[in-house]
Amino acid sequence: MLRLALPKGSLEDQTLKIFKEADLEVIRGFRDYNPSINDPRIKKIKILRPQEIPKYVEDAYFDIGISGWDWINESEANVEIVADLPYSKQSSNMVGLVVAVAEDSNIKDPAEIKPGSRVTTEFPNLTKKYFEKLGIPVEIFFSYGASEAKIPELMDVVIDLTETGATLRKNRLKIIGTILKSSTKLLANKESFKDPEKKKAIEEIKTLLLGVIEARGKVLLSMNVSENKLENLISILPSMKDPTVSKLFGSDYYAISTVVPKKNVNILIPKLKEFGAEDILEINISKIVK
Repeated sequence: MLRLALPKGSLEDQTLKIFKEADLEVIRGFRDYNPSINDPRIKKIKILRPQEIPKYVEDAYFDIGISGWDWINESEANVEIVADLPYSKQSSNMVGLVVAVAEDSNIKDPAEIKPGSRVTTEFPNLTKKYFEKLGIPVEIFFSYGASEAKIPELMDVVIDLTETGATLRKNRLKIIGTILKSSTKLLANKESFKDPEKKKAIEEIKTLLLGVIEARGKVLLSMNVSENKLENLISILPSMKDPTVSKLFGSDYYAISTVVPKKNVNILIPKLKEFGAEDILEINISKIVK
């Protein structure tokens, strides 16, 4: 039913991982750009550069795809944004398209960039619009990679993607502005999203992917506690919502289950035991569907 475009390159490993965890494993061979998924909702898959995917989705070569907000804007693709896909719940999953110059430059703000400056970037459209808005005429040179290495000998300014800025700093550059923040998106062809059958399938795929992301970094804790210690135990128990509590048959004990952050569980479990919890189980979660 659905034709799907997945990104190669920096997004590839995390994308394939989340699809596998969502029970939508992408089956491919070595250098296979035409893989498959054993799911009746998906009939065709291509592995493509994320730069190309938004336009291919707009032009209906694919019903859905995964790409970055940066490439959607750069290509000016008219697509439906179905979901944000923060692959890691422990980080913002955001990267910035930033303006950088040599660290010894006197320029502290993009507005101070001199007219006629040489600007290197993989995002010529966004760069052109940005400097037009600033009212600064510049020379824009398309970069095929390693943009940061071209300053100051070849270029004066670089417009580049960064998550932490570490690579720019390593190359003795400083960030003086940000054009936009970008994250990974699940996008759809607008006509496909209007089709009731396809929209239902797209929403189901979205539910599975977001369920995996929501579950990341969380575990299910299950335990028993005597009635006289129940309230004190619950008072220290973190949970997504109120914990589930049920009375054990023929006993003055209660069973409690709750979802908690994995990062705190090594501190939490001894404390739960101290407050009277018994038979504590820690269970990994594959999906949380809200």
